[in-house]
Amino acid sequence: MRGEWRSCYLDIILVPLGFLISSGYHAWLWHRVRTQPFTTLIGINTNARRFWISSILQDNEKKNILAVQSLRNTIMGCTLMATTSILLCTGLAAVLSSTYSIKKPLNDAVYGAHGDFMLGLKYVTLLTLFLFSFFCHSLSIRFINQVNILINIPPGAASITTDYISDLLDKGFILNTVGNRLFYAALPMLLWIFGPVLVFVCSVSMVPVLYNLDVVCSHTTAKRKTIVAGGGNGELSNV
Repeated sequence: MRGEWRSCYLDIILVPLGFLISSGYHAWLWHRVRTQPFTTLIGINTNARRFWISSILQDNEKKNILAVQSLRNTIMGCTLMATTSILLCTGLAAVLSSTYSIKKPLNDAVYGAHGDFMLGLKYVTLLTLFLFSFFCHSLSIRFINQVNILINIPPGAASITTDYISDLLDKGFILNTVGNRLFYAALPMLLWIFGPVLVFVCSVSMVPVLYNLDVVCSHTTAKRKTIVAGGGNGELSNV
């Protein structure tokens, strides 16, 4: 029992700790988007998409091709991520079902536990993350495809409103963001194959990188709020 604890205590401590750090950052980001949307790229982009939908619908005859091409490019990006996720799932499933031993070559290079159960847990965790990433991207494609059709319908027809189309587009982009973040979360789990220390180091290193990508500086935010307020109706919608 003591020998087993010595071999897996790093996995028990460092892997959940890295997961908690990443989860804590995204919980903070979700709260920031809800309370201070214009300090995050997610909030700014959400508000900009609503103005974009309104602009397209007001001049649909001239901008309908632009709308379809823009949405098509987004769908292509989601399709690429979904395809990558399902291909990685297929590869992991092939590794799990392989009759070759993949544990022995790593025994001398891995810190922490590397028994049959722990090795299976690592691959199943990776498989789960990639499957949920594929699921989110697939749903995102579904919502954006709906917007692709509805955006060319005249306003007011069949009870289709600007807010309804904007909500569908928001759902598509939110699912796309969740799918991407699950894909990013699989990177530390991929390094878990080589030991729990790398999982913790990668999880900690990703937080400042994502922070710089997600959060906008205060002076830039003030300028963007002024521009958006001046260009629209003087009102800013929250996420």
